[in-house]
Amino acid sequence: MAEDRSSLSGVSDAEAKEFHALFVSSFVAFTVVAALAHVLVWMWRPWIPGPKGWALLDSAHTVITQLIG
Repeated sequence: MAEDRSSLSGVSDAEAKEFHALFVSSFVAFTVVAALAHVLVWMWRPWIPGPKGWALLDSAHTVITQLIG
């Protein structure tokens, strides 16, 4: 029984939907990991200087204080 492969890529609708679902879930996972990495790096060394310039922050308490206040 021959499958309907009328698209230019040669994949069926079911295969295309399966690939799309995998692609979307992989993209979401990558985006979450990238966002988490950016937050952790921001906590380690902020990219925008605080009131004292580019001085390193002493502790997580200082980071939270600067973010809130």
